[in-house]
Amino acid sequence: MLNKLTCLALLTLSTTLAYADPFAQGDAKVGKQMVDKNCIACHAASFGSDGSGIYTREDRKIKNAKGLIQQIRNCNTNLGLKWFEDEELHVASYLNKTYYKFEK
Repeated sequence: MLNKLTCLALLTLSTTLAYADPFAQGDAKVGKQMVDKNCIACHAASFGSDGSGIYTREDRKIKNAKGLIQQIRNCNTNLGLKWFEDEELHVASYLNKTYYKFEK
């Protein structure tokens, strides 16, 4: 049976992780390499030029940090990239730093 101190520590840890900045957990430099390798060709085919129009268009679908991470996960699944969560966070960190500028 867990004692009160252990329960308090677990509650504090879970609360901290729930509100942690997901972008701080990713490496934007690694994320850029991943985007260049896996995303640019498709985005350029759909939006022209270097593909960045998908991120900068006026009617973009991504409105917050949670939505950005979810979209990255959707692309990961749909394209069969098999990225781990930390890799998704690298991409999220890069895209947020470069285009979105969400707080967290």
